[in-house]
Amino acid sequence: MNPQAVLGYVCLLCFSFMITAKGDLQPLSFQPGTLYQYRYTLDVQLDHTSTQSPQGAWLRAEALVQLHWLWRDRGGEELLQVQIRDLKAQHRPEEERSQDGTGGPPAEIALSQEARAELQQPVFISWSSGKVKAFYGDETESILVSNLKRGIVSLLQLQPHAGTAVEEDVSGSCQVTYTVSNHSVTKTKDLLSCSKPKSGFASVKKIFGVEWQPTSKSQYMVKDSLLQWVLAEESHVVSPALRSTIGIKIHSRQQLQLVSPPMPGPTEAAGQSLEDALAGTEGQHQPLGMASLPFRRVCTRCPSLRAYLKAFDSQRVKMDTSKAATTWQFQRFIQMLRSAKKRDVLQLLRRAPEEMLPFVVEAAVAAQSVASLEALSDFLDFGKEPKSLLEKFLYAAAFSPRPSGELLRLVLDKLDGEQLAPEVQETGIVAMGSLVGKLCQQKLCGLQEVERGVETILRGLRGAKEESEVVIYLLALGNAVLPETIPTLLDHAEEGPATVTSAAISALQQFPAQHISGKVKRAMRRIFHEKRKSYEKACRLAAAEILLDNEPSPMDVINILLAANGLETETATFLLLKVQNCLRTDYHPARKIMKDIMRDPRINNYNFFSKAGISSSFLGPLTVTQDLLSTFGLDLLFLEGGFLRKSVSDFSLLSHGQQLRAAQVTIEAQGMESMLGENVLEGEEEPELMAGMSAIFFDVRLRPIVFFQGYTDLMAKVLLSSGEPTSVVKGNLLLMDHYQVIPLQSGLQVAIKLQGGLGLDISADMDVSIWEQELKTSISTRGSLAIDFQAELDAPFLQATLRSQTELETSVQFDTILRFSSSPVLMCLQLKEEQVPYREIFTVSKSAGSQSSTARKGRQGTVPGREFALHQANSKVCNLLLTAEDD
Repeated sequence: MNPQAVLGYVCLLCFSFMITAKGDLQPLSFQPGTLYQYRYTLDVQLDHTSTQSPQGAWLRAEALVQLHWLWRDRGGEELLQVQIRDLKAQHRPEEERSQDGTGGPPAEIALSQEARAELQQPVFISWSSGKVKAFYGDETESILVSNLKRGIVSLLQLQPHAGTAVEEDVSGSCQVTYTVSNHSVTKTKDLLSCSKPKSGFASVKKIFGVEWQPTSKSQYMVKDSLLQWVLAEESHVVSPALRSTIGIKIHSRQQLQLVSPPMPGPTEAAGQSLEDALAGTEGQHQPLGMASLPFRRVCTRCPSLRAYLKAFDSQRVKMDTSKAATTWQFQRFIQMLRSAKKRDVLQLLRRAPEEMLPFVVEAAVAAQSVASLEALSDFLDFGKEPKSLLEKFLYAAAFSPRPSGELLRLVLDKLDGEQLAPEVQETGIVAMGSLVGKLCQQKLCGLQEVERGVETILRGLRGAKEESEVVIYLLALGNAVLPETIPTLLDHAEEGPATVTSAAISALQQFPAQHISGKVKRAMRRIFHEKRKSYEKACRLAAAEILLDNEPSPMDVINILLAANGLETETATFLLLKVQNCLRTDYHPARKIMKDIMRDPRINNYNFFSKAGISSSFLGPLTVTQDLLSTFGLDLLFLEGGFLRKSVSDFSLLSHGQQLRAAQVTIEAQGMESMLGENVLEGEEEPELMAGMSAIFFDVRLRPIVFFQGYTDLMAKVLLSSGEPTSVVKGNLLLMDHYQVIPLQSGLQVAIKLQGGLGLDISADMDVSIWEQELKTSISTRGSLAIDFQAELDAPFLQATLRSQTELETSVQFDTILRFSSSPVLMCLQLKEEQVPYREIFTVSKSAGSQSSTARKGRQGTVPGREFALHQANSKVCNLLLTAEDD
């Protein structure tokens, strides 16, 4: 034989072997007149991630799946019939747990005759070489049974060659990646890429949402173009973003295995087309989508507003917003109102006593159903209702976790055309900005209500005559965070008077780094370095913060540091401490650049950083967990004479790359220079004597509060002061509101529900003693948090609910004492947290056939109170001042 021919033959054999071993498989097919039987097994397990919880829910189902070929066209498209036979299901009842806690023997689930009949109804698929082209079934059968069949059919969805594709199956339209080896095909599905019809909702702030970590992998064995077996496994870990310890673990496993050699089956169906062949089968079969249909349980034990109204007089709600019991009641009211009719909501609003009415209004806004909003529209008369109730309604709207266009329309309609009290009008404007911003974050900027809201704010800003009016509209733009309004904010920042400049820069600080463009940075440089005109020191410092906090260039950092040498002592001290905070904060965007700059001894030296002022800037951690970093920041800017110019206390949350300003309270005093006999710097305008407070909660800016304005007002407040603190915010908020349907590959469904309510009572006080030459400020925060997290598993033969309920109560006090009778000025800062009681309850409920069970476990305790040591020098001064007060 020719040696070259032999060599060629050997190479061909080797190449063929490689193709078989690592390359594509032969196209899959089923033969006519043949019945294929597969053993189908399904295992699903749901558990709490916490070890303190009861045993979770377990389900197993086994069945015989029969498949046979009905029809084929010339292009290779086939019509297959798939039918479930002899399905049996088992679960593990709670009461049959073994002594080692692993669970007792499984119990059979008795299926109803109706469920058995529906399960045995066949479905049909248009199939070609492993790809399901269409799915046909009875659209009248129950959603849960139909989804289970989709899950089995989805196991037949595969391709015989490697690569990435987008496939539609029970999970939706998903990106999948195939690898092929020998007779095996591995399919990895990216569940996060799946698109399906929207069936849930989520909070705008992702930090108050849910973390979902899914995986999915399927293994196929194909031999001689015939599918031998499939093993599909998936897992999900779902938890509140702020607390993964109360999360849920889901594991699902499906197996389909050819149980015997193919046997003779039905003959080929007659027909020239797929439709003709399908028409020849028994029953009515309509084309259905492959993606699972969302199923929502009918709640039989949920609270009913109508039932509540019948016993209303004996079910009054206690109004202590800082108690967890009130926060739980708030969430129950929201559930009642979401399913209530308008007439019942209106009846509740009209019958509620005066002290309970704000609570009901907040719940109606949080429920955000069509009925509750229509009832509020009929009930609230902005011309007659007390200002406090109207403000309560407007702030409840501003804090809504996922506002709708209907809620914004209600606010716009109520503010339009009425002669309103200034406080109500101002609160409405800032609430409007918050609603516009949150709707745009939900990609609803195109709504007519949003366009109307933006135009209302911009028109009001153009027509504002007083500085205080301009400030309110700028605050609204800060809440809206619309990139197209940045040029307007820059104009007011550079050209406005001090209060307007401050408000505009504050609004710009709300924007994420990607919107702080070169144009914005150039404007901030002009303000800080006073290129065009002089600016008040607090405005210059705020401009420097924007430059430092948003991807600063090395030259910006160097210029800010060098400029500190030319500033007044207090301003320079404050600015340099800000820089040092950046260096100590691991997550600060300028940290690396600053560390590089600090290697230069001309900047990083004692003479440069040893400013003798008493202004301070402090930032440190309060709580650190695997999910959350909460920080406390305190900025104190003093005048050269020692009087407090500005105090900012800030509580922020960082979780999974998201940052949220939970609470920021700013107390400002202006015009004190003249009262203390100081001269205003050349070029600066002399501000009016005033003191006031502004606040940000959960990234929503509130209407500012003025303590006094002018010397006469100051003396009146000092002489006639009642000693009562000023309420900053008091009420109940729905922070977390999440509903998500997770379709499992088996066709079963897990619904995730998260609701988190917050009761909050924050007050602030400023006490100025002319005779004692002492200033005291106090910010008191009392609150309660209640989180309800649930996972509901729904199958045709079992329902299970895993639930975790977490509650805590907290009280934080921040006090400042400033004595300016001596030199240097003495200042004491105190941050105290009272003991924090908490409780967690884990519940597992199961219902299968006529059997049901519920198991609970929990824990409770108290975290001891603590006082935070801010820094050593502060502790020494506090000891001196507090000892003198005791004497």
